[in-house]
Amino acid sequence: MKFIEDAHKGRGCVFCGRRRRKTEVGSRKNLILYFGEFCFVMMNKYPYNNGHLMVIPYAHKSEISDLNAGVQQELIYLTGESVRILKKVLRCAGANCGMNIGKVAGAGIANHVHMHVVPRWQGDSNFMPVIGNAKSMPEYLKTTYKRLKPEFDKLGVVKNATFQGVVKNA
Repeated sequence: MKFIEDAHKGRGCVFCGRRRRKTEVGSRKNLILYFGEFCFVMMNKYPYNNGHLMVIPYAHKSEISDLNAGVQQELIYLTGESVRILKKVLRCAGANCGMNIGKVAGAGIANHVHMHVVPRWQGDSNFMPVIGNAKSMPEYLKTTYKRLKPEFDKLGVVKNATFQGVVKNA
């Protein structure tokens, strides 16, 4: 965590800086898989498990309650689609999805709320992170990116009107 925090000191929000690079090269370099109307999906550069994704609103807010209903709906929709894609491509058996809201809750980037989507396989949790303070990653990030990207490309941009109910603009 110290490494992550020190790497981003004085650079502003790591998420806001990365999402502005909507070019193909910029997206690949920053491990961004998808740009939606209100949120984007990005691979975690410091993953808990292979395929660890984050669904991140464009709006720079520290609380989920500060996001309007349209942003919240897309956030949940993209979380579900991320799980579906991870199960299809990486063949994971399940997923952990969650947010750490606030530093006290363990948020590494507390000022920009985001959803973690962590694929899980039977027996994937072992002693390495606890005893050896190390993680075992079976595949390079760029390789996983290349496997996941075509499935995210199939989503297209989901417009707010797709969601049921009336939602105000972001």
